[in-house]
Amino acid sequence: MDKVFIRQLEIQTHIGVHAWEHHIRRPLILDLDLGVDTREAAASDHIRDALDYKAVCDAIERLVRERQFQLLETFAESAARRLFEEFPLLSLRLSVSKPGAVTAARTVGVEIERRREDYAVCGRGGV
Repeated sequence: MDKVFIRQLEIQTHIGVHAWEHHIRRPLILDLDLGVDTREAAASDHIRDALDYKAVCDAIERLVRERQFQLLETFAESAARRLFEEFPLLSLRLSVSKPGAVTAARTVGVEIERRREDYAVCGRGGV
């Protein structure tokens, strides 16, 4: 399987379980590995046949404007679902870091891996 990757995507959002975190914007840093078939794009050399990584970034930005999250886990799962809904992904690895969340650590975060069939089985759920 081919992969398109996005590294160190920084988005500003309100996230956290503490009340004070709901009032300040802070960065999240994302790394994405997007499993796709790139053969058609490689053969045609047309953007219409490729995964538009700018559109992927825009979809994540829209998500954080639409919703406020408490947990990185909820954000990561919501982002994964959104990306599978909007793009022809076969798989996704998404790492989300929250710099400064723990003073003794440079960053903390979560990493999830999903396949398209994960959502066909479990449905939309509550996320």
